Parts: sequence; C-alpha cells; structure tokens
Amino acid sequence: MKGDIESGSEDQNEIVTGLLMDHKGRMKRAQEAFDGARLDALIVTHLPSVRYLCGFTGSAGILVINSRESVFFTDGRYTEQSREEVKAARIRIEKGKSVQAGLSNWINGTRGLRRIGIEAAHLSVADRDGFAKFLPRGAKLVKAPSIVEQMRMIKDASEVKLIRNACHLGVKLFDRIRKVVRQGIRESQVAGAIEYEARKLGAEQMAFSTIIAGGSRSALPHGRASWARLPARGFVVCDFGVILAGYCSDMTRTLHLGRPGVEARAAYEAVKEAQQAAINALRPGSTLGEVDRAARKLLYNRRLGKQFTHSTGHGLGLEIHEAPRVAAGQNEILRSGMVITIEPGVYLPGKFGVRIEDTVVVTENGCEILTPCSKEMITI
Repeated sequence: MKGDIESGSEDQNEIVTGLLMDHKGRMKRAQEAFDGARLDALIVTHLPSVRYLCGFTGSAGILVINSRESVFFTDGRYTEQSREEVKAARIRIEKGKSVQAGLSNWINGTRGLRRIGIEAAHLSVADRDGFAKFLPRGAKLVKAPSIVEQMRMIKDASEVKLIRNACHLGVKLFDRIRKVVRQGIRESQVAGAIEYEARKLGAEQMAFSTIIAGGSRSALPHGRASWARLPARGFVVCDFGVILAGYCSDMTRTLHLGRPGVEARAAYEAVKEAQQAAINALRPGSTLGEVDRAARKLLYNRRLGKQFTHSTGHGLGLEIHEAPRVAAGQNEILRSGMVITIEPGVYLPGKFGVRIEDTVVVTENGCEILTPCSKEMITI
C-alpha cells in the first residue's frame, strides 16, 4: 500500500522494516566510539536504541557490540521477525533459555572482554545483577557514556523524512479537532475523535496520551483529556502526536471558545511571540540554553515569565522525549539534523493556560518547521 502522507513516499512496509536506514554505518560509528569510552563491548537493552542500530521493532531483544562484531539476542517468538528486520548484526535465537543467559554465554566465550558497558539509565538493578553473575573472571560492568543517545540526536535525511510525514499527519488531525470542539463536549470525546482519525490516516498509535484541557483545566501543563465538559467560554489546549513508521510527531495549538477577554488575548499573543523568538534563535552553533532564554526573556518582559513553568522543548524521534533538552543552562550546541520541539506556555491557575508547540529540524541556515499550521488565535 502506498503512503499518502507525502507525495512520492516509499512503500510503508519498506519504511517500517528499516530498509532505508544505514544500520551498518550506525553500527560502525558506535564501534568507533569504544576507544574514547574505554569499552571492550556495549550491551544495548533500550529498545528504541536497539531499533536504531539494527532495525528490530519487537518487545524483547538485546544487542551486544564489540570491536569485531554485533550480535542480536532474542527468543523464539521473534524468529521470523528478527530475520526480516535485523540488519548489521548476527542473530541468535535463544530457545529453552533466557535471552540474558544466551548473552552471558556469548560474553564468556568471547576473548578480551574486560570492560563491558551498560546503559545505566535503561537497565534495572535486577537485570544488572543478572548480567554480573555470569561475567568471566576479570570482567566488569561499567556505566557507558550515552553513545547511542548522542548518535540519535542527529537525524539523517531518512529519519527527517519520516518525522516530517508523522508531523504532516498530525497537522491533518488539527482540522478534525476544529470540527469537533464545541461547548459541552467532553474532553475525552474530542481526544477519542482525533485518535480514531489518526488510525484512519495510518498512524500506528498516538505518541503519548492526548491532552485536551479546557477552561480552568487549560492551566494544567499536562492536563490529559478527562471526563470534563468544555466550557462556553475559555481556552482549550490541544497537545497531540502520532507514531508513523516508528517516528513521533508532537504539536500543540490552543483554541478559544467564545469571545476572548483582554487578558486572555494578551497572554495568547505573548506566547505566540515567545515561540517565534525561540524559533528565530535556532541556528547551528547556538546553544539550547540560548533558545530557551529567547522565549523566556520575552515572557518576562510581558510579566508572564513566572507563569512559564517548564522547559522550552525537547528532542524527539523514535521516542517522544529524547535528547537534547531545550532548557535553561543547557550548553549542548545546536547542530544540523537535530529535531526538537519549541513549546513555550503560560499557566494561570484557576483561570487559563496557553501553549503553542511546533516540531522543527535544525538546518544549516536555521530551521524548518515540520508542523506547518496557523498559529493565529482561533475562536469557536
């Protein structure tokens, strides 16, 4: 079936199986990072990173990499799937024993493994202890630097295309929101309508729990859709995203039911200008902290800075939240290929909240907005 999200897009099955991804190149870059990290091997257990490196999309698998080879371990449930999906790694199907036991046997049978890196942020204490029990004499588990996360921060052209497709699908959902939002409808009914529409348009699933928050609930930055009814007058924050071919989208628009008052209109315009200030600051060589400061400074000048209670944005890709973080004090340098959200907001408890969010990709000369959709105040 041909995808209709972007003209001339590849067969969706080809995209999902990872045939467009440079898994061999990614694996080589990961191996090259070993010297600086003083590692003899790296155990990758975080499934989004496993998928990034070798293409596996299932729910149980471990990838281990050393300077000579890469081996993917899974169980019998994924025999066929791994053969179809896994690239740049040798496959070992563990039958009759745990995947962890199979990995332990490989470690014991491979010479020269002394410092074995683990993803400490993604490995439970119990699993770590399980690996440690089977280590050969002289070997030890060490906390590895964020090798794969750093690689994933910079998206290649294929990844940007997939994220763009997901974002364009998300923009289509906003048209559906505008049609169903009205006084008296429940927030959960609005969320249900757009989630159903997302499935019809080809989304695998939503990227996170849809946020539809009306009236005073719009002052909740993460006000997930509830059983509450939308008011006759007030803001409605709509924050939603989809997963398409494994990659996420994320956008927020804030509608207003009825005629907005002076305070509400001023707050909306301030957030819109703050978001544009942050977008204007996006260029290779700047820091993520500078982008955050651009949005925050404008809101402080409008005496709304204290009502901006979260970071300005985050990276996204195979996960809805991944590196880098767009926040105060972040010294990470912006580089072409980074995909981040820009989402300033203001929240006045008991009154209202406003947030405007776009997903953008950093380019050589600035950025491209991947969620092209009007940001003018829409009243219903």
